[in-house]
Amino acid sequence: MRSHFNRSALVRQLASWSPAPMELPRQDLAERLGGWLNVADAIALNAAHQALPALAVARPRTARTAVPDARAELQRLRATLTQAIGTPPHPPTEASDTEFAPHHQRCLDQQRRMEMGIDALRKHLRQTLAATSPKLAQLAALDAALDQMLGGREQRLLAGLPAFLKARFEHWRQAEPEAWPAPFEQDLQQALLAELELRLQPLLGMVEALERH
Repeated sequence: MRSHFNRSALVRQLASWSPAPMELPRQDLAERLGGWLNVADAIALNAAHQALPALAVARPRTARTAVPDARAELQRLRATLTQAIGTPPHPPTEASDTEFAPHHQRCLDQQRRMEMGIDALRKHLRQTLAATSPKLAQLAALDAALDQMLGGREQRLLAGLPAFLKARFEHWRQAEPEAWPAPFEQDLQQALLAELELRLQPLLGMVEALERH
């Protein structure tokens, strides 16, 4: 878990922008995750875990179309958000522009769009899992509990992305004063696409669980 290849694409992207190598965490995954949970979270997580056996009861299964529909919905959402991220700014960025504020706002807008679309589909997938089988109902309940505990911390960390982009904005304006908009735009899109893939991981996990079931 301490190796570079276990990092998300977003972390690797941000690390590549750092002038000095980022120090690898000394703790393993479980220890680092423990730092995200306070005593109240630990109690809530234990309660959620204790409640899982109660979900292991027979229930009607969803139609067979649920699995391909779930995969298609995920693909449609990814395509929609990817297209939004790849849409160039209007009016286009000029080399004479000196203000980062429009790019900051664009980043915030894309993050809000991701959050709204992904949250809605994530809740829908939980409902699908809960109606499919007892084991998948347990997975849905666990995802809901973890989302409630870790979602706020994740959002606060992702809110720091514009600060990294501002540093890249200044970097490219100094390195390529006559042609900085193109490389900066590439960096901005790559970072947002990496964030998108990070946000989609829980949904992908639920879709794959449906498919294996």
